[in-house]
Amino acid sequence: MSHLEFRLTADGSKTIYNALVGEHYHSHHGALQEALHVFVAGGTTHYLTQHQATELSILEVGFGTGLNFLLTADHCQQQGVSLSYTGIEAYPVDRDMMSDTGYATHLQEPLLYQHLCDQYTLDREARNSIRYGQASLELFRSPVLDFHTSEKFDIVYFDAFASVHQPEMWSHEVLAYVCSFLKDKGIFVTYSVTGNLKRSLKQLGFSIERPPGAAGKREMMRATKLSHV
Repeated sequence: MSHLEFRLTADGSKTIYNALVGEHYHSHHGALQEALHVFVAGGTTHYLTQHQATELSILEVGFGTGLNFLLTADHCQQQGVSLSYTGIEAYPVDRDMMSDTGYATHLQEPLLYQHLCDQYTLDREARNSIRYGQASLELFRSPVLDFHTSEKFDIVYFDAFASVHQPEMWSHEVLAYVCSFLKDKGIFVTYSVTGNLKRSLKQLGFSIERPPGAAGKREMMRATKLSHV
């Protein structure tokens, strides 16, 4: 893990810099604000408001440090929403690094972070199951195209490295495969907006929205699945 190091972002929260990829795990403008703006507000809160749901299932591509999960689970706990969360990560961080992010300070229920750190084994095992309150977490150490499940999800959080650094993750093949796990009327949400991404999602039968982005980005992407793909 010598190629990974912590960096402090503009809002005071930590992220990790991957020297091999040349990319941060979260925005250097603010890891916390990006996760809250794009994924919690842009994904979870939007979906819960639209559907008046009391149960929610999420698939995250690029689990990384677990920040998106922690903030989402924390939000769902406060709202009384039952959360089923699945994370895919091909190159998981180790347990020590997970325990040094300090994300407990950003949660209404800091014990959620401690529970994740205590139960986290993805650095040693191919699968990791964790439960806290109304939240269940299934983690898989797997390349995205090798991931398989019969479950369909309400939301996809797509949090891969930027396409300039990891173009294969933004290919039509990968996007089509990931979106096949979404329910009809489910939403795909990511921090990135590119012409290729927009064209792929339209081809896959999605309606496209481009809400204002997190700090440092003009727009983000939210797409709703209109038909079975």
